[in-house]
Amino acid sequence: MVVRFGVSLETELLEELDAYVKDNSFANRSQAVRALIEKNIVEKKWLCNHHVAGAIVLVYEPSKNDVASHILEIQQDNSELILSSQRFFSNGCCTEIVAVDGIAQKLTKLSEELISLKGIIHGKLIMSRVE
Repeated sequence: MVVRFGVSLETELLEELDAYVKDNSFANRSQAVRALIEKNIVEKKWLCNHHVAGAIVLVYEPSKNDVASHILEIQQDNSELILSSQRFFSNGCCTEIVAVDGIAQKLTKLSEELISLKGIIHGKLIMSRVE
């Protein structure tokens, strides 16, 4: 069953929604909102105690703020969660992919710690339940 409801948005937010619809080839705003809600629900479930595997993707400029050494320090402090780490360099930036395995809540905390480091340009956690 589909239920219709109205939503009020600021002009700027509506423009962002329309760009999201276009960029992701959704047929309409409803599909985009549905996908965003489902994504949020899945991410909330990650905060539980399920055993998951995944990757933390980080993009940063290695020459700034000694960010690489801070990343390494955090990884060493969480070695029980980290399977491996790879770095790729391109156009003055480093993309680091950290393979992780453990309880979702711990991986979420680890990713937030890494992504919030000064000097991180972009970061994202990707997880999948393994049980």
